[in-house]
Amino acid sequence: METPNSGLKLLLSYNIRSEVTQEYYEFVLGRYVPIMQAMGLEMSEAWHTAYGEYPNRLIGFVARERDTMLKVLSNETWEALNEQLAQYVTDFSYKVVQYELGFQL
Repeated sequence: METPNSGLKLLLSYNIRSEVTQEYYEFVLGRYVPIMQAMGLEMSEAWHTAYGEYPNRLIGFVARERDTMLKVLSNETWEALNEQLAQYVTDFSYKVVQYELGFQL
């Protein structure tokens, strides 16, 4: 997918539980990202916070069309994925913002 000039970005933030780091990576790379892509979103970025009082992970997914984003967020698969993700992370939150190139909070 080309980088969109407009669209929406879904930002996920959380802390990875240190005792399940390997399992986290296996789940995110093996299931979470591929399923999100199958639902019409493309992963745009992954950021790690090494220092400070912020979640240690920020991941972005983009959608060109608003309808695509709305369909994902209302899909039972989205809810099920995040329930599974909760086994590996704490302090999970997400928000949708207007797409801009680069780092966004």
